[in-house]
Amino acid sequence: MADARVWVFFYGSYMNPDVLREVEIVPVEWEVGRLNGFDIEIRPRANLVRSEQHCVYGVLTTATHAQLTRLYAHAKDVLGETYLPFPVCAETLDGKSRPVLCYIAPVMEPRAVDQRYLERILRPAREFRLPAWYVERLERFRD
Repeated sequence: MADARVWVFFYGSYMNPDVLREVEIVPVEWEVGRLNGFDIEIRPRANLVRSEQHCVYGVLTTATHAQLTRLYAHAKDVLGETYLPFPVCAETLDGKSRPVLCYIAPVMEPRAVDQRYLERILRPAREFRLPAWYVERLERFRD
């Protein structure tokens, strides 16, 4: 069961293929999508908060449970943040709904944003051609 592939929604630095390669995860397929009913915060890491007024863009991809366990153990041990899986329905850009796992930190102590970390989010946001208004939203976390 640990090698079964599940759909996941990445919205922070994990939508960056280079970051995933650092932990030996190489997704086979990527698709841009959005998650309605949430907003993104980056303080100091990317995280989602419920919001009826916003949506968050990111990428949909597949990973095994073993890969996700390893990835989020890395987030806890190296980055100091605990993320837990939540089942949600993301929407593809062509309007299709897809059930996915989305990892959210239930608690994150607000701290200053590391600018190198932010670039690890901004670069793939541009490369995946997320909406310009959304990239501008991410850029506002610079200061």
